Amino acid sequence: MSARTEILDRLRSALHDAPEAPEIPRKYRHNSGMNEDELIELLSDRLLDYKAGVSVVDEVSVPARVAELLAGETSYVVPAGLDERWTALAPGRVVDSPEEPLSVEELDGIDAVVTGCAAAVAETGTIILDGSPGQGRRACSLVPDHHVCLVRARDIAGVLPEAVRRLDVTHPLTWISGPSATSDIELQRVEGVHGPRRLDVVIIRS
Repeated sequence: MSARTEILDRLRSALHDAPEAPEIPRKYRHNSGMNEDELIELLSDRLLDYKAGVSVVDEVSVPARVAELLAGETSYVVPAGLDERWTALAPGRVVDSPEEPLSVEELDGIDAVVTGCAAAVAETGTIILDGSPGQGRRACSLVPDHHVCLVRARDIAGVLPEAVRRLDVTHPLTWISGPSATSDIELQRVEGVHGPRRLDVVIIRS
């Protein structure tokens, strides 16, 4: 008998006469009922409050806006699967692929990262990456100092339960609410401790 089997058998034995779990009421909001313009406005407001940069553009304007945000950066990394058209006007592109992943040292030497996202939550100003093509490994979005995240308007959910239903929870999820920041005991804000110091979000209208 393996240790795992033994532990599970002990748990089953200990719980064999446990009462049935009560049904949990789920009366929270499942949908926001907001339209696209309202979702964009609310998400933008929350992101700005978190000190992130926000741009709202049509898809044809994405390459130019991304190039503007990356101006001055000598290099940036993109995960395999990101639409090449979105970074077509920005030189210095480096691709991180499952076949040839960059080391942490290599990522640390790159100025910025450009990714897509799986979903965004307007009410909380949260962006969620799930490691799918175009979003990449967690290290890709955490090590470079500047993160440019492309969010399609159709991927914005009003409230958290709405967003969770769109996710594959077996994927490695990264939840981002503004640039990385923390505070010391005197409440002095320090940015860039756990991830990118700068976050720019480009919301792409449908």
